[in-house]
Amino acid sequence: MESNLLQHISSPADLKKLKEQQLPQLAQELRDFIIDIISKKEGHLGASLGVVELTIALHYVFHTPEDLLVWDVGHQAYGHKILTGRREIFHSNRQLGGISGFPKRKESQYDTFGVGHSSTAISAALGMAIASNLKGDTDKQHIAVVGDASIASGMAFEGLNHAGVTNANLLVILNDNAIGIDPSVGALKEYLTAVKEGKNPKDNNIIKSLNFDYSGPVDGHDIFGLIAELKRLQKIKGPKFLHIITTKGKGLQLAEEDQVKYHAPGKFDALTGKIHPVSSDNLPPKFQDVFGLTLVELAKQNPKIVGITPAMPTGSSMKFMMEAFPDRAFDVGIAEQHAVTLAAGMATQGMVVFCNVYSTFLQRAYDQVIHDVAIQDLPVIFCLDRAGLVGEDGATHHGVFDIAYLSCIPNMIVGAPINEIELRNMMYTAQLGLKHPIAIRYPRGRGVVQDWKQPFAMLETGKAKMLRKGSKIAVLSTGTIGNNVINALAETEHQNLFSHYHFPFVKPLDENSLHEICQNHEHILTAEDGTVVGGFGSLVASFCTENNYSVTIEKLGIPDHFIEHGSVKELQEICGIDMESLLSKFKKLSLKN
Repeated sequence: MESNLLQHISSPADLKKLKEQQLPQLAQELRDFIIDIISKKEGHLGASLGVVELTIALHYVFHTPEDLLVWDVGHQAYGHKILTGRREIFHSNRQLGGISGFPKRKESQYDTFGVGHSSTAISAALGMAIASNLKGDTDKQHIAVVGDASIASGMAFEGLNHAGVTNANLLVILNDNAIGIDPSVGALKEYLTAVKEGKNPKDNNIIKSLNFDYSGPVDGHDIFGLIAELKRLQKIKGPKFLHIITTKGKGLQLAEEDQVKYHAPGKFDALTGKIHPVSSDNLPPKFQDVFGLTLVELAKQNPKIVGITPAMPTGSSMKFMMEAFPDRAFDVGIAEQHAVTLAAGMATQGMVVFCNVYSTFLQRAYDQVIHDVAIQDLPVIFCLDRAGLVGEDGATHHGVFDIAYLSCIPNMIVGAPINEIELRNMMYTAQLGLKHPIAIRYPRGRGVVQDWKQPFAMLETGKAKMLRKGSKIAVLSTGTIGNNVINALAETEHQNLFSHYHFPFVKPLDENSLHEICQNHEHILTAEDGTVVGGFGSLVASFCTENNYSVTIEKLGIPDHFIEHGSVKELQEICGIDMESLLSKFKKLSLKN
């Protein structure tokens, strides 16, 4: 047996030189390689381990990149990246200046479509297939690999619905492992389970009913069976659907046993899989846990409170509510549009609804936020986790647009607490009955206050807080970036020059405070972890212009281009909103004044 087949593979052309009998050895080497790198560098582990055989089979049978392969979401594409010329730089995965953790068109010709959010692969691959037909390229293959959690999304069904009435040369592969990040939910999951267990009548097949040539379910870890079936399907024209069964985390026992934890486990021992402990002693809590635990605390007091999350009970800590009040907390699957309108429906009946969505994922339900919630002025409480720069997941996951896209919506209140205590109090205030929809944004990671579980207190909606009084320069911040401002000002020499105002509410803006600020300062500096175009700073600048103030305004935040992946600190430095950059800015302003 030849040792280390993987080191000789820099492209699918190299892969095709192997004999089929060598592929199980390659699969083991590929698994070992992924485990070794991710154990040290971190990243998404379980999903890629589950599709090793599928990845090899796809590139072995099809003629990529001429045949177009689209991965849904992209958590599972590490093996794909390694086999398509990125093995030697895979250690840079998700690091500043390194390769992306997701497929990315600029990175490789083998990454045919950029992804990061779920359920786009079928539509994208169908678009490619129709384009190929229009160009007369009828032999080209178009493959979409979709997970069982992703295919339950509305957009995936829209793609299937359209594909079924075309003659597009499309192959949809359902990677069915009964889990996304958290376990899959819903009636479709129960249907797929029945299919896997042989309990579903052969004449009752959803996919066949949509005019697909259906095959499966087949063992997704039987590489020889996969290759044989892919070769058969390669010869069939029109829309095809292959249902494969896999195990997330395959090949690492602990990852198979705890698939939620090993989706992205952090650093771990490559041999045993045991996760290296990270001490959280004497550290402030994660914002998501403050949200989750506070929601339970409020729900005990208010029986009308319900919680909704689209497929993120663990990541958002809605799991605490689901454990404490299983009848009042709902994981609706990867269905952000449904989550928002479901919340709106509940709100019409007097329920107090906390709809907990990652900031970047609420973008997928923008129409529902406007039409179903804001126009009807329904008091849905949106809790936007992962607001601001999220780090290594990169441009698809940064929650930097929410201030801009929400503050322009009538009736919408937009809140951005500076710390855990203010988050608690904003949630408390919202559930007492603001009579308007509100979005409360907070970042990924830990806060700044250890003793955060303080008695609840009402907040005055739209009221800013003066944290420091100075003579010439006013620094206006919103959200947790205000802590960087506080720390930078504490080290500034001429502190007497600087005022600092924290705006817990971006909308409504505290105009009384803004009048006072403009009348008593020569220079205004705004700081936020959202986009400077259309964001908090833009709103302040518009106020000053409309009221004919001549004060100088400088806006700090996310510039008008997409920020790539790296640590949060590195990305804040790039944007000039980390503590050191702010300190440098304050020193320069001090010299001018």
